[in-house]
Amino acid sequence: MAVEAFHKDETLAMRRKLIGQSCRLFFSQDPVKIVRARGQYLYDENGMQYLDCISNVQHVGHCHPSITQAAAAQMDLLNANTRFLHDNIVQYANRLAATLPKKLGVFYFVNSGSEANDLALRLARQYTQHQDVIVLDHAYHGHLTSLIDISPYKFRKLEGQKEWVHVAPLPDTYHGIYREDHPNPAKAYADTVKSLIEEVHKKGSKISAFFAESLPSVGGQIIFPNGYCKKVSEYIHEAGGVYVADEIQTGFGRVGSHFWAFQLEGEDFCPDIVTMGKPMGNGHPIACVATTEAIAGAFTANGVEYFNTFGGNPVSCAIGLAVLDVIEKEDLRGNALRVGGHLKQLLCQLQTKHPIIGDVRGVGLFIGMELVKDRVSRKPATEEAAQLVRRLKEECIVMSTDGPWESVIKFKPPMCFSMEDADRVAVCIDQILIELESTRQKEDHEKS
Repeated sequence: MAVEAFHKDETLAMRRKLIGQSCRLFFSQDPVKIVRARGQYLYDENGMQYLDCISNVQHVGHCHPSITQAAAAQMDLLNANTRFLHDNIVQYANRLAATLPKKLGVFYFVNSGSEANDLALRLARQYTQHQDVIVLDHAYHGHLTSLIDISPYKFRKLEGQKEWVHVAPLPDTYHGIYREDHPNPAKAYADTVKSLIEEVHKKGSKISAFFAESLPSVGGQIIFPNGYCKKVSEYIHEAGGVYVADEIQTGFGRVGSHFWAFQLEGEDFCPDIVTMGKPMGNGHPIACVATTEAIAGAFTANGVEYFNTFGGNPVSCAIGLAVLDVIEKEDLRGNALRVGGHLKQLLCQLQTKHPIIGDVRGVGLFIGMELVKDRVSRKPATEEAAQLVRRLKEECIVMSTDGPWESVIKFKPPMCFSMEDADRVAVCIDQILIELESTRQKEDHEKS
């Protein structure tokens, strides 16, 4: 039986009545009603096509036929409680293990990135028998209570910082305390973590974990100075803690050159726990925690059974396997390298033309373009970034902002994003910035 479609205004009115208002929409003043999608394209109720530059959840592309076929076939056969023995979960774990360093060989499947990070926190505390956690400023690790507590991006707007949470400066060489002209920003930022550890020890507490996204996203599409993670890991291990790499937004080949963003740091760096999420199911809820035998053993030894009714169910794992197949067969890592490199180059060219573009940074299809009032003060151009996003929407390109001041235009599209898509986005940004600059000059002239 077909479900009757509502007019957009009726859908919006019902949403405002029935759905919690803190669940915000993109373009909340004039939201887009999307009724279907394919690849990197979204379609509204009138058939208008939008280029999607931000749906990293649909990792290999919206409604990829291989994924939907795998899901439907397995759902038609079996979807059961994960306590029943089944091939899919072990086959999928084995495939994931092949992408990771050997020591990360034990997996726990869950339903969301938030669940994965919550479990990682439990694993770290059980293994170390310590309580305190170090996180990066502006970090976001999930919406559960335990994760709000370790997400400065959220807790600063709520009840504030817990006594067991310690915030290290974000290693941002554009806005941070140590910038691109510093002789060794990696060590300088890592030493801020060392100082925090020493402060914690003076108070008689101990560190259980250092939690960080391998590439901070909400923080503004940040690329760590090379050597930072390795140095922090040394300090954390010396303190008896573990290093947790949050790969929920950056894993599964988004950086192109590697399968995992933490691998950008080099072969001699390996986290103790890796959390995965969004890209795994291409929109289906599946997530995972990978860790060592020692950490998993300590978790088992506590005598409390861990189970997750749906985490790693046959359908979820069939989808996960299909996603891995598509990444390989369609060379999406290679595509991320080629298209991401091309897009970054185009944005850098725009940077030479438009003074409002203060910085362009990123790897693969994880790119940030930061807008500033002027390049000397680097004052964030928050208003202008919002204007640019609104105008891009009018050109049927879906973008959004991120960063502490919402001044970073972020690019995290489906991995099938093409060279032509990159060209289109760059041309539109160029035209819109020309318009904005012309309007500003006119306003300045009228004031004078």
